[in-house]
Amino acid sequence: MTRIIAGAAGSLRLAVPKSGTRPTSDRVREAIFSALESWELVRGARVLDLYAGSGALGLEAASRGARTVALVEKHAAAAQITTQNVRVVERAFAAGDAPEISVVRQSVQTYLDDAGARGARAAWDVALLDPPYDLGEEELTANLTALLPLLAPDAVVLVERSSRSPEPRLPTGLVPLREKRYGETALWWSEPDPA
Repeated sequence: MTRIIAGAAGSLRLAVPKSGTRPTSDRVREAIFSALESWELVRGARVLDLYAGSGALGLEAASRGARTVALVEKHAAAAQITTQNVRVVERAFAAGDAPEISVVRQSVQTYLDDAGARGARAAWDVALLDPPYDLGEEELTANLTALLPLLAPDAVVLVERSSRSPEPRLPTGLVPLREKRYGETALWWSEPDPA
């Protein structure tokens, strides 16, 4: 069972696709949001959830006060469940108070490339990437490279992978912030290089 941990939609259950996704555990999600809240990067934030799966990460951000959340998921079944989960979370808010939440059924790389081609800049305060464990390192680096121009100057980027995966290769312009491990899960945080 996956549920929203805290905020306006706290304790609401989320549906999870029967296969093809690996939901982030409650323990790891709590650690992620404890870090983001300590950096004051949730309330009012613009959050991009890439490889959204059920949408649990982005919807946790919405529940905790993010202003805008985009959930990018290419698989039709997962995107349909994500859309259902968005409706569940939106109902937890009073009329007019719900954040802007969108589900984009597109591959992550296509979404990022299209946003870059449209000239989108400095839009996202938080980017959450929880790709399939078998995603190649080159593809992850391409994702991060295309994401970089879309980040606000004080943004943070989280990559969640298997603890057996190598450290993500960050493109020029992103610098490591910290790394944490929780059993089988590793979290790599980075930020735009202020130089």
